[in-house]
Amino acid sequence: MTQSDTTPIRACTISRDVQNFDLLIEDMEAALGEAWGDLGFSEALAFLGQDEAESLDFIALAMDEHDEQDLPLMNEIIRIAAARGIKSILIAEDVSPAALHQLLRTGADEFVPYPLPEGELQAAIERLHETPPPAAAKVPRLPEANADGGVILAVQGLAGGTGATTLAVNLAWELANVDKARPPQVCLLDLSLQFGSTATFLDLPRRDVVFEMWSDTERLDEDVFRQALMTFEDKLRVLTAPTDILPLDMIGPEDVSRVLELARRHFDYVIVDMPTTLVQWTETVLNLCQIYFATLELDMRSAQNCLRIKRALQAEDLPLEKLRYCLNRAPKFTDIGGRSRVKRLADSLEIGLELQLPDGGRAVSQSADHGLPLASTAAKNPLRREIAKLARSLHDLGRDELEAA
Repeated sequence: MTQSDTTPIRACTISRDVQNFDLLIEDMEAALGEAWGDLGFSEALAFLGQDEAESLDFIALAMDEHDEQDLPLMNEIIRIAAARGIKSILIAEDVSPAALHQLLRTGADEFVPYPLPEGELQAAIERLHETPPPAAAKVPRLPEANADGGVILAVQGLAGGTGATTLAVNLAWELANVDKARPPQVCLLDLSLQFGSTATFLDLPRRDVVFEMWSDTERLDEDVFRQALMTFEDKLRVLTAPTDILPLDMIGPEDVSRVLELARRHFDYVIVDMPTTLVQWTETVLNLCQIYFATLELDMRSAQNCLRIKRALQAEDLPLEKLRYCLNRAPKFTDIGGRSRVKRLADSLEIGLELQLPDGGRAVSQSADHGLPLASTAAKNPLRREIAKLARSLHDLGRDELEAA
């Protein structure tokens, strides 16, 4: 531990070699001056057990893919720090989602990706010192029930990486802000029980109460549903995916129907982020929703999967007309060749591509990494503008027109 004799230490970095994280060193110096030190993994355990550790406000645990073999040691560091009232910031580069999930479940308070985004470490430090809201504010009441019921909009990707969750999250946020005078009540449901990432996109914690709700929907009532929902910036209610990976057949059509019916009674818009896989309750969502957005890209895998889902729905005599195909990363208006390919794709598949979402570039992944909608991080991004335009058109149509569309 290196620090000035007259400067009390307020924090320390813990890593295999802090020189591998030069940006962290710069940000720690900017935030704390000389009031911080550095420890190795094994040294940290010894130091946290000493009286000198009582002066620490937080630890910054930095790791990369080479450190995953030391996960038990890092879990123990986080546990000991939490027991002593010391906050933990996890700084990770190229670490597997499973490892991050384990460390966050152990008790890490904040996560910041490395290389560090500008000002993100300082923001994480400030969040550590924020006063948590009272318990009553964490679980606000559901909006008043609406006899007519709200509009259900489902989103499913026809292939991995076609932007389904990006569309679902940002569409939900745009709808929640579409009318400043009378903002609609919006609920976002993540039904991808295995790898749902709406919690990541909005920086929300995953909680065990979600699993408990799905485990026994026969007892589902307004109070249970309210406890399972998270609130994002006081405008959007979110049912995240469960904490652990669950089999998709853990829930059935009756379970999904109960949750959707309860949600639509209390919210004007219910956005459903579906798993890519077709399951037995996909039919339930398709029958209950007004519009079923299907995202695809200008490639062969999307085209083949589009044909396959059309055949599957037609074979079961399901309402294929509810599908609205969304072309992600659509070519620009000036790209004549690209526009021609889009037309040939639509003609060969015999589908309409009314919604064409432009490529939002790196800002889209950066927005997701920061846990914020595009409207908050890149308001002028072309993808954000297109989704905002979609939200406005849906809101202007109203429920009756949506059902007739």
